[in-house]
Amino acid sequence: MNLVEKIIKNIQVLPKSKQVEVLDFVEYLRSNVEKQERKDWTDLSLSSAMRGMEDEKSPYSLDDLKEIFS
Repeated sequence: MNLVEKIIKNIQVLPKSKQVEVLDFVEYLRSNVEKQERKDWTDLSLSSAMRGMEDEKSPYSLDDLKEIFS
């Protein structure tokens, strides 16, 4: 018996209200995994886009970035 079959067998003996709780938890876990995958992909995309630029000198100085309010 594989893992999925064991999970299904154990869920089937639970009352419906507990099955709903299990479903809610599984959906919560899936949501977290999807969020982490999106974050990982975003981080990878940014690091790929910036690859090789780490040592480039910026065309802007700190003074260029400061805004003066009077």
